[in-house]
Amino acid sequence: MNYFEFYNIPESFLLDEKAIKNKYYQLSREYHPDFYANETPEKQQEILQLSTLNTNAYRTLSDADLRMQYVLKEHSLLEEGKNEIPSDFLMDMMEINEELMELEFDFDAAKLHEIGEKSSGIVAQLDNDILPVLQRYPELHGFTKEEALAEVKTYYLKKKYLLRIQETLSKFAGRS
Repeated sequence: MNYFEFYNIPESFLLDEKAIKNKYYQLSREYHPDFYANETPEKQQEILQLSTLNTNAYRTLSDADLRMQYVLKEHSLLEEGKNEIPSDFLMDMMEINEELMELEFDFDAAKLHEIGEKSSGIVAQLDNDILPVLQRYPELHGFTKEEALAEVKTYYLKKKYLLRIQETLSKFAGRS
């Protein structure tokens, strides 16, 4: 069962965190295995599966990145080896990666800070650009659901790429 269906909420990228937590606690009480100790083994197994589903749904839906990944996978948009990132973005990232490689050989704290600021600026711009799509999904005016999901996929892949760069930056930060 789809996590959104299980929680009886519409599919969305932006959710009410408090409502998700409340639903998790409600279902945790409802499907707590201790309440079914005297039931048949089949019923106990069913409750255990529902309890596990509840935990997995909560972990996924309460985390914005995992939720985005989940929605994209539910729509078969994240496929191994078929996740293309726009070439202009890759060229920008190649420049940043080259600057990081230069830091490997000739560390410069000011250059590290500059690269960090540049990557943070790109992340902020990505977040700013995708927010209207996330806010209106799935009721979009002027967009189809497929177009919106394609935009979200591109955002997700770019952000994932940038997170790797930021991890590299944090390793360099330990040197300064």
